[in-house]
Amino acid sequence: MEALHRALRPVRPWMVYALGSLPLLMLIWQTVNGALGVDPVKTIEHRLGEVALQLIVAGLCVTPLRRFVGLNLMRFRRQIGVLAFVYAGLHLFVWVTLDLQFRWSEIGNDLVKRPYIILGMAAFLMLLPLALTSNNLSIRRMGAAAWQRLHRLVYPAALLAAAHFIWVMKAWAAEPMIYLALITGLLGLRLVPRSRPAQRARVPGPEPR
Repeated sequence: MEALHRALRPVRPWMVYALGSLPLLMLIWQTVNGALGVDPVKTIEHRLGEVALQLIVAGLCVTPLRRFVGLNLMRFRRQIGVLAFVYAGLHLFVWVTLDLQFRWSEIGNDLVKRPYIILGMAAFLMLLPLALTSNNLSIRRMGAAAWQRLHRLVYPAALLAAAHFIWVMKAWAAEPMIYLALITGLLGLRLVPRSRPAQRARVPGPEPR
């Protein structure tokens, strides 16, 4: 594990963002080359949402990996979270602009009548304050404890995003169920009690004054 930590030491935040932009660049390349099938808008919309969900899962992996495996990726968690929000925002943007083409009345009806749209919008709104406060200034102004409480919104947001994916598929497909299982498992690991470090035996000596 120490060798892996040493290998990751040169990685900078911009490298994480560059790596995270690859799915978007791939989508753009496929769009230009007409490689997205008969309904490219739906393909783009679905792919952006799926990448957002994958990044949410990746962010949830950071704490269990540190606690149970000893792999510390905490310094990359902010970039992963920001990328998840960006892809979720792009997913929403494509739905509003390319899919429904700014038909606001239809958009409003979907937001009220379609449960999977409601779930997806609720997840996005939960991610919004997390993205806005993903900076050191917000941590200083809010205080570390309040900031951590706010960022626990990612837990219900992740569950809602997984439920949104399941509902969109309109069938009990394996892929969205795997995401839900992963998210549930990762959240469950947070409930595992922390093991207390063994106390050192006290060496007899003079009593403190």
